[in-house]
Amino acid sequence: MSSARSITAAANPPRAVYLDYPLGHTSGKPHDADNQIAIMQDTLHAFATIDTPGTIIDLDYEWRADDAWKDQVMRPQSESKDKSERGHADDRVQRFDTPQYQSDEDAAGADQDCPSCVFLES
Repeated sequence: MSSARSITAAANPPRAVYLDYPLGHTSGKPHDADNQIAIMQDTLHAFATIDTPGTIIDLDYEWRADDAWKDQVMRPQSESKDKSERGHADDRVQRFDTPQYQSDEDAAGADQDCPSCVFLES
């Protein structure tokens, strides 16, 4: 079970299911037993029926109706004890669909066939 599809694909397990939920919630939404049971049943069914090594099945569940949660889920929270003052301590930078390197030397030494760069594939 995974909520990190690119990492799972790079690890190439014999079989896997991917759930597009925030990390730490791979087995369902908190306090939602019906969601958790359905996810576990679908996962166990997938594990029992996948017959091609390396297969990843995407489970068809939504964390929320839109994907706005993805923009904030990985931002560190400020450490203020006053909840009204808590905000995000950083601003996300622009994302690119090509690798970004710290130096030209890093770029020159990069393996263009890197198996862990699967997230760059369309």
